[in-house]
Amino acid sequence: MQPNNPNPYYPPRQPTAPSAGTPSVGGGAAPNFSGLPSGGTSWGWIITSILLVALLLGAVIFAFWAFGERQDYKNNSDKKVAAAIKVAEKQTTEENNKKFAEELKNPLKTYVGPESYGSVTVHYPKTWSAYILTGGTSSGAVLDAYFHPDIVPAITSSSDGAPAAIALRVQVLNQSYDQAVGALKAYVDTGTLKAVPYVLPKASGQVGTMFHGQLAQQLTGTEIMIPLRDKTLAITTNTDQYLADFNRYILPNLSFVP
Repeated sequence: MQPNNPNPYYPPRQPTAPSAGTPSVGGGAAPNFSGLPSGGTSWGWIITSILLVALLLGAVIFAFWAFGERQDYKNNSDKKVAAAIKVAEKQTTEENNKKFAEELKNPLKTYVGPESYGSVTVHYPKTWSAYILTGGTSSGAVLDAYFHPDIVPAITSSSDGAPAAIALRVQVLNQSYDQAVGALKAYVDTGTLKAVPYVLPKASGQVGTMFHGQLAQQLTGTEIMIPLRDKTLAITTNTDQYLADFNRYILPNLSFVP
């Protein structure tokens, strides 16, 4: 028996299968809206993989470096410790030698010049020697005293006649303070010497001048000139090698009778 059909001229249609490429409603695979081909690889996953590989390589390199350092320390630790001990011992020895050398300089020795020339009193290290000239000298000084560690060298070099490097020279020049200072004015004007006012700690009533610079050929040192009656007291170290002793022992203790 045929089903009831309101329009007998058009028989009912039979359902047919969807054709290829036609989306079906209510069934089949879900649509792809990602913009990538089906089954494609994500860029995020690629970047993550690269970073992981880089981190792994870094960890491997660090591990090899740490292992090498450990092996180097293990193989050479004894040598390194011995070298460090040797350096420390050398430094300690040098420091002890310097300390011992300073201790040997005390107590200071004392020289007192003639009363007629101001009784110039010099305190100098015990390890130094002195060579004293009084009266008229070839340098135009009535007192010419040299002080130097161990042995006082020849005053001038035998080869070229240039002055020798002397730790300390104390003179009473037979000329006025203005004359003595004026003789060095040209060197101050050219910059060869620098001049500043100076007062000895034990002779605060007498203001003199300190000169520093090239005092002689190839010699850089310090010279101090102080008025002494009608004469001039000159205190000199013509080499910076002994400037520390000059400032530590000589100047703080030097005195005279104005």
